[in-house]
Amino acid sequence: MVGSLKCSVVIPTYNRVGLLRHTLESMVGQSLPKDQFEVLVVDDGSTDSTADMVDTFRGRLNLRYFWQEDEGYRAAQARNVGIAAAGGDVTVLIDSGVLAHSDCLRAHLASHEKADGPVAVVGYVYCFNLDNEDAKQINEIIDFERPDRTIADLQRKKVWLDVREIFYGLYGDDFGHLPAPWLNYWTCNVSAGTEQLRRIGMFDEAFRKWGGEDIDLGYRLHRDGAYFVLNREAAAIHCPHEKSFDGNNEQAASNYEYMAAKYATPITALLPHIGELNYWELNNIIMARDLPRCAEYVAASGRESS
Repeated sequence: MVGSLKCSVVIPTYNRVGLLRHTLESMVGQSLPKDQFEVLVVDDGSTDSTADMVDTFRGRLNLRYFWQEDEGYRAAQARNVGIAAAGGDVTVLIDSGVLAHSDCLRAHLASHEKADGPVAVVGYVYCFNLDNEDAKQINEIIDFERPDRTIADLQRKKVWLDVREIFYGLYGDDFGHLPAPWLNYWTCNVSAGTEQLRRIGMFDEAFRKWGGEDIDLGYRLHRDGAYFVLNREAAAIHCPHEKSFDGNNEQAASNYEYMAAKYATPITALLPHIGELNYWELNNIIMARDLPRCAEYVAASGRESS
């Protein structure tokens, strides 16, 4: 046991005071008793009113606020600050602007409690869009004060479902057996055991551009024995915000090159070619090419993977 708390929610943020407020309101609305979880906001150098806004939640949540100098994109380091300080047995990683269903934390914990070993839990995220498409329509249908109602409507109408439904359609909801289940581990709404996160070294702080640091973490969780689990009840809404699809992809490309060089396995060597290959199809490509699993390759080559 890390502590008496059941879980710690780590939320990195940077100049997104409005989006963060919505996320914190959704934490206030959790069905999990307030004394069983904490919220750790890690500010990567915001210059807006984030600190003052966070202060307004101190009587409503078990909340801690951390601030670090703005030295460029340091989301990995920000999340590490939270994980290092976490007092809960499970760490839930959620982004600013993610509205959690009132049972989201309960659902994350349920997946950990019923598992025979370590698990990496993937929550379900409605309205996640890659290039801010449909932002106006999505913002119009979100009831920011009642995310449960919005989630029920989206589920009933089957609109703006998790973009990873493509992945689930290919491999099913039970995908933990795949050679690269970590490709689905996007840290807008996921969880893992706190001690395991620390044991594997947490996020790699060499990631100083957008993209890839989450699947890099997922890769190491996988190598450390975590089984990947989808829990659709750990649901949330991703509020639209400004982003550049092409710009993000350009930054992620260099991060994939870094991962390929760092781990140097036949599977990770595919990452720099995501632009040519279909991201969702990578597991099928791995299996069609009969590539060795990373652990098998490392064992056969007689070297340690980073």
